[in-house]
Amino acid sequence: MNPSEQIDQLIAGLTDWRGQTLASVRKAILAADRGIVEEWKWMGSPVWSRDGMIAVANAHKAKVKITFTNGASLPDPDRLFNAGLGGNKWRAIDLAEGDKIDAGALKALVRAAIAFNQDKSKKKAPAPKLAKAGQQDNA
Repeated sequence: MNPSEQIDQLIAGLTDWRGQTLASVRKAILAADRGIVEEWKWMGSPVWSRDGMIAVANAHKAKVKITFTNGASLPDPDRLFNAGLGGNKWRAIDLAEGDKIDAGALKALVRAAIAFNQDKSKKKAPAPKLAKAGQQDNA
């Protein structure tokens, strides 16, 4: 079973509000960018990635938690983050029964996470080797 099918199965197994909430979060995340990849990690957690991990989601007894890997580095003008605010890397959105998420704001947050990942990978890329004076490049 591929990761998308595993996420489908997880959502189908959550027959209460948590399944509906997770399904709408997933829909918004995937709508943010066509290059997002779904993964299944840590023995049962949906993960969304593009040029690095964006977010992981978990359904708990009284909440659905969406944790952004580099949330502390992301702008959050709509103030979606409401958990994990004390850490220096991760930030989370906790949704309780009856809470609604602003899909547009979530998409903007996902796009900011992608931009962060892309910028980070550019900074890690090795600098091109320069030919020493008097040597020719035989490439």
